[in-house]
Amino acid sequence: MQRREFLSSALALAAASTLPAARAEVVSGGQPWEPGQANLPALPAPRQGGLAYFTQAEFDTAGALADRLIPADELSIGGKEAGCATFIDRQLAGDYGRGATLYRLGRFVKGTPEQGTQSPLTPAERWRKGLVAIDAYCQKTFSKTFVQLDGAQQDELLRGMESGKLELGSEVETRELFEQILANVREGFFADPIYGGNKDMASWKMIGFPGARYDFRDVIGKKGQKLTIIPTSLIDNTL
Repeated sequence: MQRREFLSSALALAAASTLPAARAEVVSGGQPWEPGQANLPALPAPRQGGLAYFTQAEFDTAGALADRLIPADELSIGGKEAGCATFIDRQLAGDYGRGATLYRLGRFVKGTPEQGTQSPLTPAERWRKGLVAIDAYCQKTFSKTFVQLDGAQQDELLRGMESGKLELGSEVETRELFEQILANVREGFFADPIYGGNKDMASWKMIGFPGARYDFRDVIGKKGQKLTIIPTSLIDNTL
């Protein structure tokens, strides 16, 4: 053994000998927690009127967008009824909306799609500027707001945004805006209802997702059987 290897192993053994001995315990006889005592997420407090970030007009437009991206059908409710706009409103009022985890000191240079968004805008700013630009385009093209358009016109506009062929002005990257809207609507549809969307856990029931269950000991042995599990939300722990 080389001297350096010997010293390294000796130091590791010395450090290990000073650690307290771990005590193994067996948990049995039920769930080791108290109902209602979970560390639930802190949510932004709504302003007067019930909204945390959006204006009422912005909220209505976000709901209309959600309903075209996730329309109601025989499988589930649509994005608007599911509360996607409420989810997005709350997220934009918090750290996500402020871009707390994003690098925003510049310099910003437009890159390739694989490099992600290269922009000084926070998600909240992109939504606000984007909704203004969408309604400005609709007023110029149809003499109506987005909410006032019929479903076919709304779909046409969204397809133009998705392809990047529709121009919404110099301050808005149309395709990036569409991708953020789509991502946030999806998140609102599938997130835990405690965050404002996924009303009555509709999306979880649709796909058979069990939700925030503590464990599956009662069904783990039922192999090959169809399981009808009622989803559980974090919101249940607040009741």
